Amino acid sequence: MEYVHLGRAGLSVSRLCLGTMNFGPETSEEDSFAIMDKAHDVGINFFDTANVYGWKKGEGITEHIVGRWFAKGGGRREKTVIATKLYGSMGDWPNESYLSALNIRRACDASLKRLQTDYIDLYQMHHVDRNTPFDEIWEAMEVLRQQGKIIYAGSSNFAGWHIAKAQETAKRRGFFGLVSEQSHYNLLVREVELEVLPACDDYGLGVIPWSPLAGGLLGGVLRKIDKGRSASERMLGELEKHRDKIERYEAFCDELGENPANVALAWLLAQKAVTGPIVGPRTIEQLDGSLRALEIELDEKALARLDEIFPGPGGPAPEAYAW
Repeated sequence: MEYVHLGRAGLSVSRLCLGTMNFGPETSEEDSFAIMDKAHDVGINFFDTANVYGWKKGEGITEHIVGRWFAKGGGRREKTVIATKLYGSMGDWPNESYLSALNIRRACDASLKRLQTDYIDLYQMHHVDRNTPFDEIWEAMEVLRQQGKIIYAGSSNFAGWHIAKAQETAKRRGFFGLVSEQSHYNLLVREVELEVLPACDDYGLGVIPWSPLAGGLLGGVLRKIDKGRSASERMLGELEKHRDKIERYEAFCDELGENPANVALAWLLAQKAVTGPIVGPRTIEQLDGSLRALEIELDEKALARLDEIFPGPGGPAPEAYAW
């Protein structure tokens, strides 16, 4: 396993991040434990979760599963860089969502309890809160860090200017600020190349792409369209919108002799500022398959071919739309 620093921080994380969103809704607790154990066996030390995962309001099902796995001991917690998130609604009352100082305090304490740990390595804002000033957010995060409850702070789904505003506010306060941004990024969804990636690169944030396989469209969908999740109405609709690109993509992967899912992950690993994509396996077999991406080296010709199939926005702003 290769390890890199998370942005400008000294923290070392694996180049694949284990996403836990399926733990509970799609994957049993027993199988979730086995996947996390296997992740450690192959050197993955970076796990991502969120207080809303499990998708039953207020229950934090996935964090509970991770917490019970930590409680099994054997160095599981100590070997793991655990990242969780807050923002989404955890109840029906006011202040049980978003990024007020009150919710930041309460949400952090609740996540710590569910995760059965006394600190969170990377505490991420799941979305930008346009109604809470960054001074308030950073003051709350500073308190958590002083209390030893969090070590690093990160963002998710921020625009480039949100990152700039957050970092400049943190700088003015003498706070370290964000170390990472978790963005929707894959071969089909490349808008973050306009301003988010340049902002992350300039401010020293590591980029953690979510949905690296575009919900399965980049995972060899044409080969398995008649079964499982690939046969869903949503997937069929998305496939029809992008069928020409997907057909060309899977044909190119056949030329390379590689699984489409692994090529999509390898492409992300080749992008500037990307720390590592989030892989969200439902089974150990899916996790095993993802490891191949670490061995694939896409040359300039292959990268150019992928750009031809999936044209990006044309580079960073403003050149992408001006001169």
